Amino acid sequence: MATLMTASELRQRVESGERTVVLDVRWVLGRTDGHSEYLAGHLPGAVFVDLAEELADHAQPGLGRHPLPSPDRFQDAARSWGINDGDTIVAYDNSGSMAAARAWWMLRNAGVESVHLLDGGLAAWRTSGYPVETGEVRPGVGNVSLGDGRMPAITEQEAAQWHRNGVLLDARAGERYRGEVEPIDPRAGHIPGAVSAPTTGNVTSDGAFLPVEELRRRFEELGLDESSNIAVYCGSGVTASHEIAALEIAGYRAALFPGSFSQWSTNDANDVAVGSEPFEGDAGGPSGTSTTAGSSVGA
Repeated sequence: MATLMTASELRQRVESGERTVVLDVRWVLGRTDGHSEYLAGHLPGAVFVDLAEELADHAQPGLGRHPLPSPDRFQDAARSWGINDGDTIVAYDNSGSMAAARAWWMLRNAGVESVHLLDGGLAAWRTSGYPVETGEVRPGVGNVSLGDGRMPAITEQEAAQWHRNGVLLDARAGERYRGEVEPIDPRAGHIPGAVSAPTTGNVTSDGAFLPVEELRRRFEELGLDESSNIAVYCGSGVTASHEIAALEIAGYRAALFPGSFSQWSTNDANDVAVGSEPFEGDAGGPSGTSTTAGSSVGA
């Protein structure tokens, strides 16, 4: 099943009456205006999804800032969005699919096969000249039955050893990986052995995913090949889902570390590396860390 759907493909589905549930997942770390932006203009029929409340449980030091909700709680949320068994689902946002990918990954993990990201999001829809509408969409309750565990995921303990037999990608902004800034988590730096691979490198300036060949070349330059055992983390498991989507487009399958760095950095027993290399000191990276506020890319 294709990871992406274009604006024209979605428009054709809507016009033909094919059963499609459209999810608006506007959310950016440190901002709370996603819902108000949705009310001001969204795709026709799109249902707003509150990432912090519906795609995550409340923050827990041992599990990170956005731990995955229980399967039952997620099923209740999906039904409230009007999803029925067999529906095609398209998720979008206005930030290069960085937030929408969380819904994509969770629905795939729950066993939904026909779930896609709107490539280029709201901007692509508007650029195509398609209409938007305002106000709240409140669908009837759906009947979807969701499972769990259909997408690979790793634990904190597995993340610590992943570099020994695989490649652990850090999807946050480079300055957070290097430990130069840390706007929200208790310590700055990265999981020892991880390779820096910011999600911003997966998309064009207009928020669409790079073509397949460019994505594949990007990941090859990061040391991946067809035999690579890949896992991904970010700050709290949100943008890591975007990296996994990009990897899937490029032909790779990767596991998610759901708790990500927000879980790792709260455990004092875990080492944190700083600098531009996977292990501190490999290339003369900075010897200290900073908690100075900076880029929030890599939620």
